[in-house]
Amino acid sequence: MELPEMPELMGLSLLLGLLALMATAAVARGWLRAEEQRCGRSASQKANGFPLSKSSASKKQKQHQRIRKEKPQQHNFTHRLLAAALKSHSGNISCMDFSSNGKYLATCADDRTVRIWSTKDFLQREHRSMRANVELDHATLVRFSPDCRAFIVWLASGDTLRVFKMTKREDGGYTFTATPEDFPKKHKAPVINIAIAGTGKFIMTVSSDTTVLIWNLKGQVLSTINTNQMNNTHAAISPCSRFVASCGFTPDVKVWEVCFGKKGDFQEVVRAFELKGHSAAVQSFAFSNDSRRMASVSKDGTWKLWDIDVEYKKQQDPYLLRTGRFEEAGTMLCRLALSPDAQVLALASGRSIHLFNTRRGEKEECFEQVHGECITDLSFDITGRFLASCGDRAVRLFHNTPGHRAVMEEMQGHLKRASNDSTRQRLQQQLTQAQETLKSLGALKK
Repeated sequence: MELPEMPELMGLSLLLGLLALMATAAVARGWLRAEEQRCGRSASQKANGFPLSKSSASKKQKQHQRIRKEKPQQHNFTHRLLAAALKSHSGNISCMDFSSNGKYLATCADDRTVRIWSTKDFLQREHRSMRANVELDHATLVRFSPDCRAFIVWLASGDTLRVFKMTKREDGGYTFTATPEDFPKKHKAPVINIAIAGTGKFIMTVSSDTTVLIWNLKGQVLSTINTNQMNNTHAAISPCSRFVASCGFTPDVKVWEVCFGKKGDFQEVVRAFELKGHSAAVQSFAFSNDSRRMASVSKDGTWKLWDIDVEYKKQQDPYLLRTGRFEEAGTMLCRLALSPDAQVLALASGRSIHLFNTRRGEKEECFEQVHGECITDLSFDITGRFLASCGDRAVRLFHNTPGHRAVMEEMQGHLKRASNDSTRQRLQQQLTQAQETLKSLGALKK
């Protein structure tokens, strides 16, 4: 075989080498162009505040999480009559309830928890509470059962009642267990209040339309009440468990009797009586602890105290005992609480609280800007020593100085009419105790 000449082989090799060099240069230019584009994007991202890498992205995400976890600034409030501030909730508190035995206060908030506070710690430096978690929802209303072994809540998203049982542990704490099934959904409008009868025979729920439902403890509806008030603003069960009352757009408070047989079986709900005298819509009302008095507040700018210890079956109407002025009720939503002995009326409008002596109709105390937001609930404890309010992430407790002054006035009146030494001695002891309490709080009027 004849080999090609040497010059031809060298030319072919040079040609192949040149082609390889050109290919390598093209690949290099493409890589450099891609690198420049990537660097350009990185610089642009950095200029626009975007993360440059996965590690920087995770750092940014953690920073945002820390920012979200930071709590909003707590509203600061001080007053000489402020007894305590309960601060464990991380969300706004919407409702609270004192247990019938006076040992506990239950609060619920939009942080998906219900907290149970010990009332014996109210005047201590630290306030202990036990937490019950509300799974996949949060409670807007909470009420203790009469035996204080359970509580019920109204679920914000579920629109129904849930029951929690309280089981005492060996260490003195409680375990909270939700029952397997919630109550069925029956209301067609937002529920504004719930309550359990002191006898434990029935539960009441009221919605913002005109519906009040009476349930048994198993979640069955016993009766449906149409209030015919255009809309409901409040409803409650009397402490004696005999009556259910409601108020709304009309200028009256309607009261029904829930009737049970001798064997404890439900019979019917019948109209009992009405509180008539306001000239505009009634915003709220409350019963005294003995169910003999009621107080109401209306958009007509007045509050009224009523004697309801009447024989309504004989067509006897409640007696109006006192009318007082509260102009704020004409322009703002108001909440009302009546002390257990009906001697003190508390009215909340916006973020402020006003306390009235019901015997004289005079305003005695005013607490302004109590909470960071509008007050959502107002209640006296069962002894009448404290008034509790909520409206942000704290519950604030006030000494009920008008209540102590009312006791002083009552004892002084009884002393003038006392006929024997033992009675006078007992009355003088109660009078002295009230005076010393007011003196210690710097609230004893000369």
